Amino acid sequence: MTLLASRLKNALFFIAACALSVGASAQFGTKDAANSGLGSGSNSVVQTDQVRAELVAHAPQGLTPGAPVWLGLLLKHQPHWHTYWKNPGDSGLPTTLTWTLPAGLQAGDIAWPTPQKIRIDTLVNLGYEGEVLLPVPVTVAPDFKPGPLARDVTVQLSAMWLVCREECIPQEGQFTLRIPVQGSTAMQGDAFTAAWAAAPKPHNGAAKASVNADGMTLQVAGLPASWQGKALQAFPEAPALLHTPAIPTATDTVRAGTAQRDGEQGWDKTLWTARIPLSAQRFESPTTVDWVLVNGNERLRLSAPVSGSWPATDAPPSVPPALQAALDANASATANPSSSTPLNAQAGAANLVPTNTSFAELAWVLAAALLGGLILNLMPCVLPVLAIKVLGFAVHADQPRAQQRAQGLAYTAGVVASFLALGGLLLALRAGGEQLGWGFQLQTPAVVATLALLFTLIALNLAGWLRVGNLLPQRLATLQLRHPVAEAFLSGILAVAVASPCTAPFMGASLGYAIALPGAQALAIFAALGVGLALPYLAASWVPAVGRWLPKPGAWMETLRHFLAFPMAATVLWLLWVLGHLNGVDAAASWAVLLLLVGLLVWALGLQGRSRLIIATLSVAACAAWMLATGHLALENQDFSGATGNTTASTTNTAADGQDWQAWSPQGVEAALAQGRPVFVDFTAAWCITCQVNKRTTLGQPEVLADMAQRHVALLRADWTRRDPAITQALQALGRSGVPVYVLYAPGKTPVVLSELLSPDKVHAALATL
Repeated sequence: MTLLASRLKNALFFIAACALSVGASAQFGTKDAANSGLGSGSNSVVQTDQVRAELVAHAPQGLTPGAPVWLGLLLKHQPHWHTYWKNPGDSGLPTTLTWTLPAGLQAGDIAWPTPQKIRIDTLVNLGYEGEVLLPVPVTVAPDFKPGPLARDVTVQLSAMWLVCREECIPQEGQFTLRIPVQGSTAMQGDAFTAAWAAAPKPHNGAAKASVNADGMTLQVAGLPASWQGKALQAFPEAPALLHTPAIPTATDTVRAGTAQRDGEQGWDKTLWTARIPLSAQRFESPTTVDWVLVNGNERLRLSAPVSGSWPATDAPPSVPPALQAALDANASATANPSSSTPLNAQAGAANLVPTNTSFAELAWVLAAALLGGLILNLMPCVLPVLAIKVLGFAVHADQPRAQQRAQGLAYTAGVVASFLALGGLLLALRAGGEQLGWGFQLQTPAVVATLALLFTLIALNLAGWLRVGNLLPQRLATLQLRHPVAEAFLSGILAVAVASPCTAPFMGASLGYAIALPGAQALAIFAALGVGLALPYLAASWVPAVGRWLPKPGAWMETLRHFLAFPMAATVLWLLWVLGHLNGVDAAASWAVLLLLVGLLVWALGLQGRSRLIIATLSVAACAAWMLATGHLALENQDFSGATGNTTASTTNTAADGQDWQAWSPQGVEAALAQGRPVFVDFTAAWCITCQVNKRTTLGQPEVLADMAQRHVALLRADWTRRDPAITQALQALGRSGVPVYVLYAPGKTPVVLSELLSPDKVHAALATL
């Protein structure tokens, strides 16, 4: 590296350090604020591979006696997974909530939303898929007094749920949430409104039931006129009482008159009747049975007194037989390392993680990380930094071998330490409940803007405009001459700052695996990635033959130094483009003007006499004024979702045949699969260079889009440019921690994760399996 570029890197090290710290502070503590509006520090989320559970609150008038106060557990299921209603049906267990509340607060029962029938082979369960909120009313006592200085109160929840697809996994979570005493808490108002709408309303008409040895006959009068003559759904609230596959559904044929046979429903004028056989696992004989009746979006709850004689029953089983068989199978799979279900369902764990990672498995992952780091040196975002290091190696080829080796070790230490710092920060924030993935620092506008400024100054230095001695005291400007090892260490930090977003194509699976491992093993993978990135320069510093391969110092070095200013400037343009995706075109334009003013200042500092003083002073004033006026546009998180011209790439890409890429959501995937359509999901980000290359070389190709259109594939794009916990969770479920990720879903089939380095042939091959 040239002397001036080395001094500049020394002077700007603190800018890079601040950029990393800004990224950490911008991400830490935002989970609760974003999800519940209650401030940081509350552990309100538990994430597993099957479901995301979050403790939420709704207190629009604060904790005031007589005011509406609700708590709830918000469950977001992965596709094809479900949890259960209060009557789980043929198998399963209902979700249970145990509260620990301050004195003066009393939690009621769950206001259960109406369930749906979920068929698994010959079994029929009653429960929830997709997203559901289990709301609980809270009573605030008239004498509720949290304390004269208390601004909030802490509520705690211990929840247990059973999540099933074809297999069942018992899970639990411990939740803590702070609720303001006086302030309004209503960030989840829409979710509570939807839950209340899904809860049944009381029915004031007459209802009765009669039983005999064959089954139960339910009769309901006084139903709304709009219901009459229609097939209704009916859900008994008592578990293990009736044969669930035979309970009435909206697709039944309606008999004219009263129901006569099992599984039949009918209308006799305004009287609705249904005949349901008893469950073989029945062990209770209640005198009243509560029901939920459903007609379209209308739901009614009623109590029906039971007449007649219940048949005798055996002693009640502790667990339904079908559920016990599923639990026994899971226990066997957990005990057998070769089982197809290698996940350990730990109680209260933030993730379901592999706990018995063998040395051979870890060795393979470390080798993959080392190779991935080595390949990173060829990525466009790393090449400029590596070229500068090779140039510096040529300049100092005549240095003592010991000094060159020391610089190689220092560069490697800087790279490895940076990867360990980023990996440790990511693991710490994830352990605290944050929904983050690899490359999270470039999801923060302040980090992107700071890096753009850093690379602008480096580009100006390489072009010969910026003389560090003009900016710093002589003692600081010559610091590099006395500490070349420190300069090499800082070079390693800079390489990681620009390399980390490029790791996903080679490290997607390894990084996703690392985040699920214990801390020491995870950090070993991050360290291996750093060693791979630093290996070329480390080898050059230790192998004398490399120095002999390089051209001798001469005039070509000055030409190469000036040429390297252009890749650095291209990096600045890329960072401004990323900033535009994060905060909008206005933010990117305002920061570009600031960088132009910085360039004016750098040019002025190279002048002589009074011109230097006058123009430099005006430049500093202009930079300060522009920063004060528009700096917030680039440095603060902005919401420009409705601004013209700021639509992100996820909603603007249109296929050549007129087929649009739609914004991704879990509900969108489920809706398309429910219609029998395959789904192709592109997990992408503006700061991911590989993502942009794949869009142009593969996903934007007419033949690829035509193949997808012919097969009626729904195209969804998950834009992770900004931090999005839902996308992070989806990536975690796929075993990934960064982008790009490409997934092909098909009804009834296991999702197919394609290679991060995409090609038309790979996409055609995946589509051919549909």
